[in-house]
This record gives sequence, structure tokens and C-alpha cells, in this order.
Amino acid sequence: MAMTKEQIKTAYPLPVYNFRVEIDGQTVGFSEVSGLSMAYETITYVESPTAGPGPRVMHMPGKRSPIKITLKKGVVSGVSVATLYEWINSIQLNRVQKKDIAIRLCDEAGVAVVSWNVQNAFPTKLDGPAFTASSNDVAVETIELMADAISVQQS
Repeated sequence: MAMTKEQIKTAYPLPVYNFRVEIDGQTVGFSEVSGLSMAYETITYVESPTAGPGPRVMHMPGKRSPIKITLKKGVVSGVSVATLYEWINSIQLNRVQKKDIAIRLCDEAGVAVVSWNVQNAFPTKLDGPAFTASSNDVAVETIELMADAISVQQS
């Protein structure tokens, strides 16, 4: 039996190419986002046996692993590339400016369906594009961020 357009819309996964990134509410065009992951370290406890053979081994969650997010964007003529450089240079003054970031996965109409909200992100590394005279690849800059937390919201 054929599926209707509405059934397909709710049953099939969204493609990853239709997303937007907002830094402090301002949309910035990035071509790639990675590192939207949350993980916890584990602690292993070994108890001495009170009854039965051998020690009892338990695994418990420990502290949360650091959140490291990587954003990549192409260098575009006429668009200020200084924004990311100004942000990371603010660390030199020992006054890091933490910003909230929203990564929104959109449907075919451009409406946000799922949002990953990153709290208190700050840059730790900024890579400019790699230059090669024999290549015609796009010039891409990469910024790495650390953050306090990630939350997911479905629209």
C-alpha cells in the first residue's frame, strides 16, 4: 500500500543537510557541525564478598565528559570572517565571552523540527583554511568550542 505525503513526513528520518546555526540568536552559515554528544565517565567499584564466591563488581556513572563541538564554515567574500576571530581573541584578555548556540534541524519548508541548544559555549581553537596551489577546494575555517550543557528540544 502506498503511503501518503503526511505518513512519509512522519515516518522517514530528516536529511542532515537542512540545518541552521544560531549564535546568541544570530544565524551564522556553517557547513558542518559535529560533537553534539553527551557522555559520562564510569566508575568501577569492587566490593569484597560477604556471601558467595569472588568480589562483586559494580559500574556507576561518574562525572560528565567535557562537551566539545566543532563548527566548520566556508570563507565567503564580502562576509565578515572577523567575528570568529574576535570571539577567540577575547580569551587573551582573560574575559571569555560564553555564548548560547542553537543548532536547528529543519524540514523541507525550513521550519525547525529538532533543536540542540548548547549552553555557555566558548572557543578553544580556531583553524583557518589550508592553502594548496594545486587544489580548487573551498576555503574552510574550523572553530572548536567547549560548552557546559546540551539540551534537545523537539518542535
